[in-house]
Amino acid sequence: MRRKKGFTLVEIMIVVAIIGLLAAIAIPAFMKARNSARRNACINNLRQIDGGKDTYVLEYGGDNGDILSWGNVALYVKDITNKCYCPTATGVDRVFSNSYGISAVGVDPTCLIVTDLTHDLDYKMGS
Repeated sequence: MRRKKGFTLVEIMIVVAIIGLLAAIAIPAFMKARNSARRNACINNLRQIDGGKDTYVLEYGGDNGDILSWGNVALYVKDITNKCYCPTATGVDRVFSNSYGISAVGVDPTCLIVTDLTHDLDYKMGS
């Protein structure tokens, strides 16, 4: 008797089960890595804004508590109009002034979109 070429239903079901298992393992890891990358991008933007504030104060003077505007800081933040927004922002919030609050001199800038960055930001900015 001649055997037909091809896969049996059981073999196909085993392959599908293995692919499903691998996907179940990989997808949460991918989501965690993506969220971590977004968080780090946001922290780096905040660090850049803080550096821009410091540079402005060094150049033009200022005391702790002085309020700065985006116009003051924008000169010292690289590509602020195109790239400096919170990576988790969508729609209208994908603008730097809707994503970040620059705060006063001596106060760390804040992300207006992601509220759980406070502890990480204090640690990474060295406050």
